[in-house]
Amino acid sequence: MGPQSSGKSTLLNHLFGTNFREMDAFTGRSQTTKGIWLARCVGIEPCTLVMDLEGTDGRERGEDDTAFEKQSALFALAVSDIVLINMWCHDIGREQAANKPLLKTVFQVMMRLFSPRKTTLMFVIRDKTRTPLENLEPILRQDIQKIWDSVPKPQAHKETPLSEFFNVEVVALSSYEEKEEQFKEQVASLRQRFFHSIAPGGLAGDRRGVVPASGFSFSAQQIWKVIKENKDLDLPAHKVMVATVRCEEIANERFSSFTENEEWCNLEEAAQSGAVRGFGKKLSSILDRFLSDYDAEATYFDEGVRSGKRKNLEEKLLQQVRPAFDSILGHLRSGTLDKFKEAFDKALNAGEGFSSAAYSCTESFKGVFDEGCADAVIKQANWDTSKVKEKFLRDVEAYIDVVRGTKLSELTARYEAKLNKALLGPVDVLLDNASDDTWPAIRKLLRRETQSAVSGLSNELSSFNLDEVTKDKMLAKLEEYARGVVESKAKEEAGRVLFRMKDRFTTLFSHDSDSMPRVWTGKEDIKSITKVARSASLKLLSVMAAVRLDDEPDDIENTLALALVDGSSSSTNRSLTISEPLASSTWEKVPSSKTLLSPVQCKSLWRQFKTETEYTVSQAMAAQEASKRSNNWMPPPWAIVAILVLGFNEFMTLLRNPLYFAILFVIFLVTKALWVQLDISNEFRNGALPGILSVSTRFVPTVMNLLKKLAEEGQVAATGGSGRHPPLQSKSYQGEVEMSSTGSSGATTAENGTEYSSSSKHD
Repeated sequence: MGPQSSGKSTLLNHLFGTNFREMDAFTGRSQTTKGIWLARCVGIEPCTLVMDLEGTDGRERGEDDTAFEKQSALFALAVSDIVLINMWCHDIGREQAANKPLLKTVFQVMMRLFSPRKTTLMFVIRDKTRTPLENLEPILRQDIQKIWDSVPKPQAHKETPLSEFFNVEVVALSSYEEKEEQFKEQVASLRQRFFHSIAPGGLAGDRRGVVPASGFSFSAQQIWKVIKENKDLDLPAHKVMVATVRCEEIANERFSSFTENEEWCNLEEAAQSGAVRGFGKKLSSILDRFLSDYDAEATYFDEGVRSGKRKNLEEKLLQQVRPAFDSILGHLRSGTLDKFKEAFDKALNAGEGFSSAAYSCTESFKGVFDEGCADAVIKQANWDTSKVKEKFLRDVEAYIDVVRGTKLSELTARYEAKLNKALLGPVDVLLDNASDDTWPAIRKLLRRETQSAVSGLSNELSSFNLDEVTKDKMLAKLEEYARGVVESKAKEEAGRVLFRMKDRFTTLFSHDSDSMPRVWTGKEDIKSITKVARSASLKLLSVMAAVRLDDEPDDIENTLALALVDGSSSSTNRSLTISEPLASSTWEKVPSSKTLLSPVQCKSLWRQFKTETEYTVSQAMAAQEASKRSNNWMPPPWAIVAILVLGFNEFMTLLRNPLYFAILFVIFLVTKALWVQLDISNEFRNGALPGILSVSTRFVPTVMNLLKKLAEEGQVAATGGSGRHPPLQSKSYQGEVEMSSTGSSGATTAENGTEYSSSSKHD
């Protein structure tokens, strides 16, 4: 069943292989099928009969003769298991074209005349457009349910649901004229559903009260007789039909005029670009004017029809303006949110507490949003703006959360920076000055700075109105961060422990208790100094071996001292059965997470440390030996006694001839001058052979320079007057005395073990 010339016969012929007469489109659109035609389906089992009904809404019968349409429709519903309702896609949502009045009347009479029998209503949507079937099907089902709910029912079926009488199915087919091949493919797919349609779960209904094939003819005659005798299928009143058509025309005219109205078009354009002040009042006024025009023009038609069409017109108008209304709310939400952000940021920058600023700004702009919604509301519509408000509040909360997270991150970062500044430098110094008090001092520093930072952060978090759990987590995280700073610094310094050990050893070994550089004169106990310096380096190694922030005792220092200092001296006496204390990857009483240097690493570092510092010790010992050799130039006592005994005669000869004294004195002065000029003591410090080679290469030039200087002094004395200058001999003697004095000064310096060159050498 369906409207006239809608392609019902064409569909049946392709679907069931029948040969119903089809309309010739080239001769014009007119009635083709008259009455009810019956045929057997080709190739479908079990045996299936198909009826082709006369089309509804045909001009041949006119608007005053629709009784047969209703009678044939009711007959089809009463006799058939499956009823195909053919309708155009663009007629969905319409009243007359979608056969709603016809179905309403048929449903009402059917419940009164026949017992419940489930029939399948298959709505076949023809010439499907781009609108998805998923959007069309709910509309059809809602329309059928509304028709069923509005139909007056007899007492026996007062509570009977639609599903007791009908199964509703919806299919869509493409245009036969424009997409013939696609239409045929879809029809072929639909045909498969009619095979074994009466099987359980098939397309047919429950087939309650079905009659045998031999009794079908008689049953159909009786049903038709009952339908013909029923007067409820007569035409409605002529004035109602006229009112329906005319009011529909007036409503369509008013709607078209509204869509072209310049005032509405300007308002719609403004709503798309931004918020419009007084939008609700302006639009309500426009809608009132067009609805009033409809009322004035349709005032003389049937009241029921007029009111129904007015309601439809109002719904269409509201549907037309809904996008503009939604756009206004969208602009209102975004604009109010932007103003909230600006005000909130300004309040925070002014120093207002976070929670206070968030609460005051939220309440303030919630009122602003409510005022904007009230200004946009259309009085003809009962649209709910609560969802938009909820979304606005969610956006506000989301922004507050983002700002809160940013502020908390900045606050945490600031206190972490303070902890870095307060801990890194002092911890570095304390670790550098490794001693028994290093880790207690670090723990004390950590507690003090952590308590200060936690207290400050806790006070600042009070303005954020955080729950206790979140606040405690942040404070605990800050405490963990402080420990992490110390531990990371300790790990960093542990990576440089070998350098620090060598630096400490060099400092203690090469400097005395007054921090003055040591001069190796032969009187120092190098072994004792080396032991002290290495013990200090070992102390540094033990301090850097583990992180000790929990004040738990350990035996790292004793183990290292036993294994590396005491053990190294007595290693030859130990039995092979004694275990190596450093042959392990962990320390006793120290968890692996707190270990910076494992025992194996400590042993390797100590071995490398000793190897690299032995050169310094050997250099000091060599310098000490050289100093002893340079300072021990006097002959031994037995040689002095031998000289005195064997040289007695020569000594007496000198006493008898004073001239020898003068000659020896001159020789002494010359020799002393050459000694000083050649720096004999310094040249022989590195050994006899190098000293002899060096002195031999410098001896002749030094003698020549000395003679040249004496000649220059004599020339100056000869050209000068006797009254102004002393005699040459006296001058020469004075120079010799000065030279002797200078040489003595240089000798004294050498005796004191000074490593620097004498003053005469610089001269």
